[in-house]
Amino acid sequence: MSYSPSYPPPHGPPPPGFPVSPQPGFHVGSTYPGQSPSFNPPPRSGPSPGGGSASAIETTGAYEGAQFRIAHRDSNSLLSVRLQPGYELKAKPGSMVAMDASVKIKGKLKFSFKKVLTGSEMSESIFTGPGEVLVAPETWGDIVPISLDGNATWFFGKESFLAATRDVIRTSKSQGLGKAIFSGEGLFVYQATGRGIVFVQSLGAIVQRQLAEGEQWIVDNGHLVAWTASYKVERIDGGGFLSSSHTDEGLVCRFTGPGIVYIQTRNADTLISWIQDKLPSN
Repeated sequence: MSYSPSYPPPHGPPPPGFPVSPQPGFHVGSTYPGQSPSFNPPPRSGPSPGGGSASAIETTGAYEGAQFRIAHRDSNSLLSVRLQPGYELKAKPGSMVAMDASVKIKGKLKFSFKKVLTGSEMSESIFTGPGEVLVAPETWGDIVPISLDGNATWFFGKESFLAATRDVIRTSKSQGLGKAIFSGEGLFVYQATGRGIVFVQSLGAIVQRQLAEGEQWIVDNGHLVAWTASYKVERIDGGGFLSSSHTDEGLVCRFTGPGIVYIQTRNADTLISWIQDKLPSN
């Protein structure tokens, strides 16, 4: 089948200016030029921060039988994936925006008592090529591809998963009662292993932080997206009104490197509270 010029060719060289990832079969757009090595936006192609709006910046890449493009980033992101014949993409139920008539779709039920107890998703949509599939988050936000090399394990917030290539294995992992109560993610969090790409979604833009050995970073629990670093949940004393009101009594996640942490710039609970405050009272 033919591929749109905006997609990189399967297993071919990356587009001009794109470095090749050490992982075979995968490449993705470069990061912003001149950015800090420890704190930066996720990889993307397009103009530098001063060269255009975020909506004009695209991320493109390819892995095995899938070529993808993420457009309209940071607020109204849309993921387009062109699948070769027989290649599969797994996605969050209800995330499809459109697809070619040649693409086949089916649902897969994943039943477990763990998911019944936690309210986690028990199904996923599976798209089979040839053709293009468009998927998007439920609300305004960002989409970022994360490459899995078969060694590292990534953990995800309960609302962060959007899609993944066929060989990515997604399971739930208990994080202990203390973290379940205070982290805001429940008793179980998702973990992804295997090889391929996981596409994560957010509310607002996604920011990446690379932590060195022993380096610590404190994150409000409502802003977590994905991480490889270890963490513990604790309270911080913000002082009086700030501690009890703005930071939900100081509940935060303290991450310790080495590892990577992705956060979102908006908090769903904070947004809901803001909307409720603006609604007229009865």
